Amino acid sequence: MDLKKHHLTAPADKVPVPQKIAYGLGAVVTIVAVNSVQQLSGLVYVVGLGISVVWINWAQAFPRLWDAVVDPFLGNMSDNSRSRFGRRIPFLVIGGILIGIAFWLLWAVPRDWNKSAMFGYFVVVSLFFYTVVPVYAIPHGALGLEMTEDYHEKTSIFAYASFIGNVGAFTLPWIYYLANRPFFGGDAVNGIKWVCLAMSVILTACGLTCALVCKEAKLKQARSQERVPIVESFKTTYRNGTFVRLVTAFVLLIVGFQLVMGFNNYITIFYLFGGNQDTASALMAENGTLWAAIGLVGVFPMTWLSKRFGKRATVIVALGIIIVGNLSKILCYSRTYPWLTFIPTVGLSLGMVFCFTLVNSMIADICDEDEYATGVRREGIYFAIYNWWWKVAVSIATVVSGYVLRFTGFQEGLPAQSEATLFWIRFWEIGLPPALCLISVVLLAQYPLSEERAYQIKKLLDERKARHLREQAAAQAGGIQAS
Repeated sequence: MDLKKHHLTAPADKVPVPQKIAYGLGAVVTIVAVNSVQQLSGLVYVVGLGISVVWINWAQAFPRLWDAVVDPFLGNMSDNSRSRFGRRIPFLVIGGILIGIAFWLLWAVPRDWNKSAMFGYFVVVSLFFYTVVPVYAIPHGALGLEMTEDYHEKTSIFAYASFIGNVGAFTLPWIYYLANRPFFGGDAVNGIKWVCLAMSVILTACGLTCALVCKEAKLKQARSQERVPIVESFKTTYRNGTFVRLVTAFVLLIVGFQLVMGFNNYITIFYLFGGNQDTASALMAENGTLWAAIGLVGVFPMTWLSKRFGKRATVIVALGIIIVGNLSKILCYSRTYPWLTFIPTVGLSLGMVFCFTLVNSMIADICDEDEYATGVRREGIYFAIYNWWWKVAVSIATVVSGYVLRFTGFQEGLPAQSEATLFWIRFWEIGLPPALCLISVVLLAQYPLSEERAYQIKKLLDERKARHLREQAAAQAGGIQAS
């Protein structure tokens, strides 16, 4: 498509840069907090404390299922909120404070307890953490969906969120490395507790900044519409074929990698470095930093490709990059040249930043399509249902992941693993995600909501709003004449 034929964003549809930056700081909260928990739980509770990997995976799954149950109610509650402070902002304030508290508690496990008691602690605090996360995350996501009506400006908002979120993600790979420094006595579990205390303060500050700076674009319109029961909102999302197709494709992508979540850490520690955690932690930190750096740089080609070829084509290209990147591990898991792991890191990070930046922008387009069909704005429930599906899938995949790891012969607490075990860990970690990504490509090949269709819907909505304003003005004029 000729770039000249693309629509240009009208000045009225542009979101001020300070708001985009603040929204990006808000994204740091969930990106850093949730990803840290996913990455560090195995290293702290399995490697550091010797608790069964199957136990820990079950403990991670149940709170995520509870989180998934809470999401739709919070989404509908946020959509129906009529607070004078807004539909989203009060949730951001409360949730931002609670996430900071819950995040630190996860790593403050009493070391003098037995393994069963430490496992129980992890279950309880995880349940608390995954209860407060959606209090913040769902309204934050919904806020981004409603900040503009423009097809490309939506992508710009989430590009800012992705870029700034990846700046925050630079901290993730260095948590474990810092925790292993002599300053903490060489005790990684103790080190993580104190490093994450500082992170908790930063996360809360980012959440409050987002709440204080960002503005809700649809608040006035939402106040004039009737509250929608949650059952009706549920039915509406599931009747939307465009939404169902998009969610299914992304759930398959997420599940593919969640089924082997953490396998890469075990491969690095036990296959590449023979159980040497200190040396392995350095490579893990370098790969994590590279991942975050590519995430930063990747926002720019993603934005260009999206404007040039559309969101659907860009996501399909991203899935292809992910497939090739993951399969490259066949050669790049090299004991002789461990640095070759940088190659798949580049491909996977680039593909992921394309996908997970654009999915939110695509859901925003779907919300406009839904408003045209139903006359109702419900960004909260759409964002919540998307999260509901992938959290349920992730919870199931997390449990299955523990059994897959156990099937390979992995033994917790050992300084080394057998060669057969390390082969099967690599087999599943390399082969499973690409297989599910291929199905996602097939689903998105028929995705119908193009740039042209999005702007057509925007035009129709603008005409409807103008007609409604004229009718209101005429009614008011008639009332004045009658009096």
